[in-house]
Amino acid sequence: MPDLKNTIAFLYLQETKFNRSTIYDRPRPNILPGEPFKRYKNAEKVLLKRRWEGHVDTNDLWSILQKRRSRRNYTGGPISIDELSLLLWSAQGVTAQAGPYYLRTAPSAGALYPIETYVVIERVSGIEPGIYHFDVKGFQLETISRGLFLGDLARSALGQGFIRSASCVFLWSAVLRRTMSKYGARGLRYIFLDAGHICQNLLLAAEALELGACPVAAFFDEELNEMLGLDGIEETAIYMAAIGRKRGEGL
Repeated sequence: MPDLKNTIAFLYLQETKFNRSTIYDRPRPNILPGEPFKRYKNAEKVLLKRRWEGHVDTNDLWSILQKRRSRRNYTGGPISIDELSLLLWSAQGVTAQAGPYYLRTAPSAGALYPIETYVVIERVSGIEPGIYHFDVKGFQLETISRGLFLGDLARSALGQGFIRSASCVFLWSAVLRRTMSKYGARGLRYIFLDAGHICQNLLLAAEALELGACPVAAFFDEELNEMLGLDGIEETAIYMAAIGRKRGEGL
């Protein structure tokens, strides 16, 4: 087993650290920027609802924070399309526009939003099972593939069986150029931070809706990329979270 200082992760952190003497002199790689939004032009669309009054008590944030747990025990029952719409908006919904930037519920370094959201749906009322891409700007789902994929997803997530009983699973990928074209190698840090902000929003929204949610970072990267049709270079899977009707307590 390599010493900590010889690991790729340690070397990356050292190489991307800022210090006062070199921050302005360090060369920045010339990385072309990526497109700010991803859309599947010819995909079949599922329009999402933008109204959710009555679904949550917006004055109860402190209680929601107190109750949030990673929950892996689901009933196997469906969630509604209204609940899914609210979860998607909470994770990455557009809240304002500032010039060319579409500001969202979660922060992003430089307002560049390198994270794309996909949803593997198996038990959502009104939506056919399959893999969907979340079109942030259009607030709709774009159909990638129809079918039952949670079993395959559980196997790709190192055999974590609770994923099979989820209603749906959110998958997040990173379009590296969006952030690294501005921030260089250090931008990779910001990309992972962005994913964390988004996931926490989703977890709190799930708790407010009395749903179970559990983030997952253990998976076979290339299997997820293949499932989503990603090349693993320009865009690569980095995180996921299961959502379901909760049963029992989490950790």
